[in-house]
Amino acid sequence: MFQGVYVATATPFHDDGSFDETAYQKHVEWLVQNGVHGLVPAGTTGESPTLSDEEKAAMFGICVAAAKGKAKVVAGAGTNSTAKSVLAAEKAARAGVDGVLAVNPYYNKPTQAGMVAHFQAIAAVGVPVMIYNIPGRTGVNMTPEAIAKAAAHPQIVAVKEASGTVAATVDLKLLAPRLDVLSGDDGLFLPCLAVGGDGIVSVAANVLPAELVALWNAWRAGDPARAIELNNRLWNLFRNLFVETNPIPVKAALHLMGRYGKTLRLPMTEATPETVQKVAATLKALGV
Repeated sequence: MFQGVYVATATPFHDDGSFDETAYQKHVEWLVQNGVHGLVPAGTTGESPTLSDEEKAAMFGICVAAAKGKAKVVAGAGTNSTAKSVLAAEKAARAGVDGVLAVNPYYNKPTQAGMVAHFQAIAAVGVPVMIYNIPGRTGVNMTPEAIAKAAAHPQIVAVKEASGTVAATVDLKLLAPRLDVLSGDDGLFLPCLAVGGDGIVSVAANVLPAELVALWNAWRAGDPARAIELNNRLWNLFRNLFVETNPIPVKAALHLMGRYGKTLRLPMTEATPETVQKVAATLKALGV
């Protein structure tokens, strides 16, 4: 259901810290024009912990309007409270999104059984769910076996796999072959495809969406040499967008491109001069 290049959209703010709806609308429209298959607003890259419910609702509406049947919208709705996540999924569904992205509960450190129950409760809302497994940020790793068990619910349809290992993709395709498995790491996009994965939720696609789509198209067309060529061309971008905590470098890149202001919300801070220099050099080498 969710395959191809999905963009973990960054969120622009005015200098006073308020949500810049105009810049965001222009950005997501540009992403859709460049052929991405989906938009993922209010995720980690979108600084979701600092967004208000009203801002998220505005963001979802902007994305749904921009997609207009050309792309899908998977809205960030996960929290470390099952009840709050269910409410967030209900609100997202009313906004007309195609699905919700729900992260494994952070800080609580639930058991595997707890995570299965958590995601199935969100799925009971009736909106398609993409599980977001990112142990580096949440402190818990949901095993492929637990994800497969959760996927007994028909509304759990996809996984954004960000545990940092390609093996998880293989295990998921063996244990739950109906699930779409998308890489949560730009650097593992091509390896994910090579072992049977279905796409990516990308940070780098905020910067070069058409190139990420071209990589996907090359692989799907049976041209691995072209896919490898594109992966190698983009490699420094994949790497340098994570020299500081995401989304600090990608916000710097979007500011250098004239698309966004440079403001982030605390506790995230602006990129250091060294990061800005490295990102600028990377963009220049790519002809951006």
